[in-house]
Amino acid sequence: MPMSVSPAASPPPRFACAAVARVVICALALILLVSACGLGGRMSPGEFQDRAREVVERWHGSKDDLAWRTGFVPLEGPDIPPPLQRIPDWAPLSVHNGAWALDVTLSGKAPRGAQLSWPDGSTLTVPLVAAATTYAELSRPADFIDEECPPGGCTTLHVTGAELGDAPLRTGRGTIRVPVWYFTVKGVRERFGWMAVDPSAIASRPVQRDGEYEEVMAYGLDPVRPRDLLLQYGHGRCEEIHGARAYETDDLVVVDVDLEDSGGPCTLELIEARTTVTLARPLGDRLLLDSGTGLPVLNETLRR
Repeated sequence: MPMSVSPAASPPPRFACAAVARVVICALALILLVSACGLGGRMSPGEFQDRAREVVERWHGSKDDLAWRTGFVPLEGPDIPPPLQRIPDWAPLSVHNGAWALDVTLSGKAPRGAQLSWPDGSTLTVPLVAAATTYAELSRPADFIDEECPPGGCTTLHVTGAELGDAPLRTGRGTIRVPVWYFTVKGVRERFGWMAVDPSAIASRPVQRDGEYEEVMAYGLDPVRPRDLLLQYGHGRCEEIHGARAYETDDLVVVDVDLEDSGGPCTLELIEARTTVTLARPLGDRLLLDSGTGLPVLNETLRR
């Protein structure tokens, strides 16, 4: 198995500085040495087939399967922050520390439900939350305060109004528009948004099991060769790459990249690379699963 770290389920809100785990691994390569590059030996074709069947059986009919196919699984956090270049320099620190104040009375009554619509034509009606409830979430300090307010205190974000709108959001079934409460702040031209969907209607993004490691990070479709998938993966500097493999069923495709350890000393480093795998037929509406974690691989519109 190759070295890899899965991305967080959703980006941290309130301008928190989230370091991507694989970047940390690359930085450690400058100072650390390990006895070998990879996490395991090469997987034979038969072993890959067995693992792929296990992944398919585990996914079919699972709670994650049902949520991914029919539910609302956001791939981003609930906050819709304004572009940093369009707000005062002091605002991100105030948001991070929860320096908010209400200069207006917000409604505690939830709006009527809204219908979410996906690119494939499927829909889902979800309940919404009140502006006052959403403000309580928006105004919370970050879970980890890595930069506190200066001795004189942060500049307060005075909320003067709230309006229900919408914004694009990536989900497990594609990008859709979701209801958002937008809050107007005194002295700031751009508004601060927070998703207005009731948490009861939100399904969590599936997470990998202990001891399982992500192999394929993302994929892209080839517009010229419809049976080809461009895969993004990670490997150690001393690993030999033998190519990508795919296991196909009527509704699922499981992929991995065949890697082999050198067995010698090597730096601890994760290198991102791309390769192509050719399917027996175009992916179509089939779901792509990573052999390492058994979880869906996201279409990131990769290019060669």
